[in-house]
Amino acid sequence: MKAPRVVATDLDGTLLGADGRVSARTAGALVAAAEVGIDVVFVTARPLRWLDDVAEHVAGHGVAICSNGAAVVEVATLAVLEEHGMDDALVSELARRARDVLGGPGNTQLAVEHAGGITLERHYESEHPTPDGTPFVERLEDLLPGSTLKLLVRTGTPRPDLHALLADAFGPLATVADSGAADLGEISRPDVSKATTLATWLAGRGIAADDVWAFGDAPNDLPMLRWAGRSFAVANARRAVQDAVHEVCPANTDDGVAQVVERAVALASG
Repeated sequence: MKAPRVVATDLDGTLLGADGRVSARTAGALVAAAEVGIDVVFVTARPLRWLDDVAEHVAGHGVAICSNGAAVVEVATLAVLEEHGMDDALVSELARRARDVLGGPGNTQLAVEHAGGITLERHYESEHPTPDGTPFVERLEDLLPGSTLKLLVRTGTPRPDLHALLADAFGPLATVADSGAADLGEISRPDVSKATTLATWLAGRGIAADDVWAFGDAPNDLPMLRWAGRSFAVANARRAVQDAVHEVCPANTDDGVAQVVERAVALASG
């Protein structure tokens, strides 16, 4: 087995521990990878404003792919280098279709992630703190940003079939991603996924799938894992993800990604 040129890894539930942080062992493995010329690219569902906590661990290129592939971000400055957003007309149509299948306010809770932050409907329920100055609107369509990285769809009542229901309602208009968050659909442009953006960004640097080892834990990682030359699921990953990869490594709480990256470093060191 040859060493990869690139390690592409999801963050939450994969690289990061249960506390959402980079452990000492993982931090050391990332530094060692950079020292032998292996680039590590974070490929995450997180919005760009949630990358501050991991900024110090992106070496060399200083880039992360966020919002499930809708943006490529320079981590140090949070400048958006590439944006693959949805226009307002598409978001408005998706919002209408979501309400048609889920019901009115309370049953359908909508928000949009964009380069400037997040906009939420007043009845949107989130477990995450809302940044100061975040706008709240009665209907999402009242204040769309021009380019939406992700449309977020929540339900007032748990719906185990939420992702399938939205995928059926949206058809070819959108990609419905499941990052493991409960009762949340994350909606992107139909041609956008972690895999499409990663593949395009790396191709521009002369790097092919065979040169990439990829890591994940949730269904939204599957396109990237299927594309990469070598794929790994952490032991805490969904069963469908474990079944789709070349190898299952230890769980995120056991520094599973770090253990494999250490193997990659050993291979690169000869």
